[in-house]
Amino acid sequence: MSSVTQRIKQIKQPRGGYLPTNFFARTQLDDDKILNEKENVHGINIGIAVDYLTRFTLGESPENAFAISLLGAKKIKKETTARDLLSKINGLDDKSIINACKLSGFDVCFRSTPRGYKPIEYINPDVDTIENIRIMIERSLSFFQEYGPITKSGFTFDGGYTRTVIAGDGDFCTKDTIWDFKVSKRHINPAHSLQILMYYIMGLHSKHRFLNKIENLGFFNPRLNIVYLCPVSSISKEIISKVETEVIVYE
Repeated sequence: MSSVTQRIKQIKQPRGGYLPTNFFARTQLDDDKILNEKENVHGINIGIAVDYLTRFTLGESPENAFAISLLGAKKIKKETTARDLLSKINGLDDKSIINACKLSGFDVCFRSTPRGYKPIEYINPDVDTIENIRIMIERSLSFFQEYGPITKSGFTFDGGYTRTVIAGDGDFCTKDTIWDFKVSKRHINPAHSLQILMYYIMGLHSKHRFLNKIENLGFFNPRLNIVYLCPVSSISKEIISKVETEVIVYE
């Protein structure tokens, strides 16, 4: 029993991946901004902070935007600390970004195991890191102005999980596209493309009707400011069937 990301690490994909990354067209966006070279916070935490602060800035309540962080904090009995941090998030000012980074440290307790938790007191983004996060959020907001609006965020695949894959949640949906955010310094890889394909397939098996209307699979990387887009129509039934039976394991 695994999450989507855990399951991907367990299997060996065919050469090039179940869904080769060249199925995704790349579009480079440009805002004339250059990120600082060095950051002092782990990339995973930065990615979480960018994701959740983007949701918050787009109008989600703080409780919804940082729901996973709160659940993780509750698992280690630090919900009071988490809610105190949450109460001090008001926008994209320095203090809000610092508190969002600290809150991100609780996610591992819910998504994986409390054993992976490292004291959030050690998460202290410096000036360069804060500036990078702010730029990436601003890029995300600009991205959704062009590719949005968002119809769903932080959604699950209830009814689409199996005994093998029991957890996994999507970042964003627009009218006809599932979007996943990545803040890596590198382009998407076969693990990423399989992840979003699993989301699509589990969505088809789920009880959520809006996931039956998906026509594209997409990534946005606000660090690289690149959009990756793959029409579902370009993915063969054979590929989908293999992932259903070999990876997600529908019976």
